[in-house]
Amino acid sequence: MDRTILTVLISVAAGFVLALLLGKVLLPALRALKAGQSIREVGPKWHNSKAGTPTMGGLMFIAASVLCVFTGWFAMRDGDYSHLLVLALALMFGLIGFYDDFIKVKKKRNLGLTGTQKLLLQVLAAAIFLAAMHFTDNLHYDLYIPFVKEPVVKVPTVLYLAAAVFIIVGCVNAVNLTDGIDGLASGVTMPVMAFFTIVSMSMKRAGLATFPAALLGGLGGFLCYNFHPAKVFMGDTGSLFLGGAVVGLAFALDMPLVLLFVGLIYIIETLSDIIQVSYFKLTHGKRIFKMAPIHHHFEMCGWSEEKIWIVFVLVTVIMCVIAYFGVRIWF
Repeated sequence: MDRTILTVLISVAAGFVLALLLGKVLLPALRALKAGQSIREVGPKWHNSKAGTPTMGGLMFIAASVLCVFTGWFAMRDGDYSHLLVLALALMFGLIGFYDDFIKVKKKRNLGLTGTQKLLLQVLAAAIFLAAMHFTDNLHYDLYIPFVKEPVVKVPTVLYLAAAVFIIVGCVNAVNLTDGIDGLASGVTMPVMAFFTIVSMSMKRAGLATFPAALLGGLGGFLCYNFHPAKVFMGDTGSLFLGGAVVGLAFALDMPLVLLFVGLIYIIETLSDIIQVSYFKLTHGKRIFKMAPIHHHFEMCGWSEEKIWIVFVLVTVIMCVIAYFGVRIWF
């Protein structure tokens, strides 16, 4: 069997098993620490029954992916460190989320860091990642468009970097918004990780393939605890880490615009929230959706959490398949 395929399969399997085993240890520890989730006052009333469910469960797949990613040691031997840069970005965002969760748990409230504090820390993390990518020659300034063979003219460096920071911060927060019902963020992100794993392998980026493969397995193990009814939530610790992983992989593979396809659910969730808030302010109290983000709208329309999960994950799978055909002309 090809070494790359074997490494990827080992990463997926190891990520799954490690996350599953870590859950056996972490879940009782979180309960003992009384690290329970506070439910948003403006959220669906039936979510109140979830109050007290342990949060920061994202540590399961974070730890699993960190342990597994070094199976790509041979790529580092060949001078390819791009997967470590992506992992570092995800970890920086995960750390921001962890601090946010810690404040919530310690003060027994739903609000942690202020919006300004979060934004500044996220911009800093994005800037550090882009600088590291630039100085290691892993950041390119050609703009590739899915289904178009040749890139558009090289984008000016300053403009590209400014847009990149916006995309990184926006994507991370979009993934965070998707984490609103049991298993949704983890379920939606699994096909995205599968997409990046397959594309990395197709582009002969063996080292880079190990990270999304390990995270794919880790999310599978975590979903055993997070699927409805959830025994644990990933918290901002997990959702911000996932956002960093998704957008970091897109930039490492030089295809940020592919996020329009593989991240469609994240985008819809974010737009529904923006539209709802903007319309509410403009009309002094009127709403377009019954509740935002849009997964709550479907809940209030009578959809079960399981149905929302299946539909949103299926949409993501379809979009990832379309995206693959859109980028395969590049390799």
